[in-house]
Amino acid sequence: MLTKNQTADVLIENCTPEGYGICRLEGRAVFVASALEGERWEILILKVTNSAVWAKGLRLLEASPFRCHPDCPNPCGGCSLRHMEYDEELRIKKAHVDDCLCRIGEQPTGTERIHGSPLTQRYRNKAIFAVDTVDGKAAFGFYRPRSHTLVPIGDCLLQSEECIQAAAAVVGFMNRNGIPAYEEATGKGVVRHIFWRESRRGDRVLCIVAARGFGTRTEQLTETLRSECPFLTGIVLNINKTKGNTVLAGDFHTLWGDPCVRETLCGNEFEIAPQAFLQINPPQAEALYDKAVEYATMPLPGREAAEKQLALDLYCGAGTVTLCLAKAFSSVIGAEIVPEAIENARENAGHNGVRNAEFVCADAAEIALRLRESGLKPDTVVVDPPRKGLEESVVRDICGMQPERVVYISCNPATLARDVERFAAEGYVMHTAEAYDMFPKTAHVETVVLMSRIQD
Repeated sequence: MLTKNQTADVLIENCTPEGYGICRLEGRAVFVASALEGERWEILILKVTNSAVWAKGLRLLEASPFRCHPDCPNPCGGCSLRHMEYDEELRIKKAHVDDCLCRIGEQPTGTERIHGSPLTQRYRNKAIFAVDTVDGKAAFGFYRPRSHTLVPIGDCLLQSEECIQAAAAVVGFMNRNGIPAYEEATGKGVVRHIFWRESRRGDRVLCIVAARGFGTRTEQLTETLRSECPFLTGIVLNINKTKGNTVLAGDFHTLWGDPCVRETLCGNEFEIAPQAFLQINPPQAEALYDKAVEYATMPLPGREAAEKQLALDLYCGAGTVTLCLAKAFSSVIGAEIVPEAIENARENAGHNGVRNAEFVCADAAEIALRLRESGLKPDTVVVDPPRKGLEESVVRDICGMQPERVVYISCNPATLARDVERFAAEGYVMHTAEAYDMFPKTAHVETVVLMSRIQD
């Protein structure tokens, strides 16, 4: 029987996207942090539960040829795959998606391929830093996994240098002026998070999320940030008085400049407000959206050419996918629950001269039911839900509209696979899927799947 503090020499048989090597002892799966497939380790058992056993490596006895030296000193746990070569990272991520589709989704095959990112360093166009008090001073960084303990950082290799400079300027101003970080337990303090957005055209927007305003220091704060960060194009204050860990909520006040960033994707220019969703890796986002449109329009084996009259885009955000679909369909409808995102989407359609797109502010369940009851039957439905995937009722309502095909964009292979199985139960078969590494060095991966309705 395995026990805590037990040691053993093991062979790592597999690896998870979270960066854990898997070996077996006494018939149990043991997860070893930062171990790679094919490696031999001397390990120490840290925790034994009914479902899993956790261990750490004491001594690397035989290294994998894919092992490399981690180039980030931060122990925040966000970049779980920095200890392996990029080709191996892509192999592990594709294997994970394939395993979910086959095991959870009960599909005979997985993805056709995975597309690697052109950039693996400083590729993110967005950052969310937590702000807390460390050793008596305000600091920014990330929470340690499964905790509310802040890991202060001086740099992050996923973010731009300008982003890090702006965050440092905020906490520097706080410390010089005695402005405390927010305390969730007591509700005291001011600054909660630092939110950052940038675009390839040069927009740089800094949003300070605070429980209350800066009072008479507001003008001084703005002048300081503009002086120390001359690359900024906008400074926003978000007064978020909510309890819990919701980052952006409440009222937004533009202190200076433009609160939006503008990004060009697939030939369309998008204006993105702080509250609106935008993929964090633009080159990969373009490739992903192109594939989604291809899936929405490509001929299916043994069928006539796809109808291109009406497409429905659920979880449309600022309309990025919707406007791409508008080039291929006679009309498109985008639905989203965030009012600011819908306003962004309508403005984006106007900026790009798109007149065949309509946007509706409603959650996915409401819009699917409303359209179903109205007798609307879109030819294609595209969904890009959050990590929790689709509600079962939404799957039923989508299938009730009897679209010829469903294109599913997902950032969570497990919930994607679950929903693919749900669509299968409603008469939809998966044709093809491809994975996209939107988040190099981390555990996350995007997938786009094409499903079609089984013909009577």
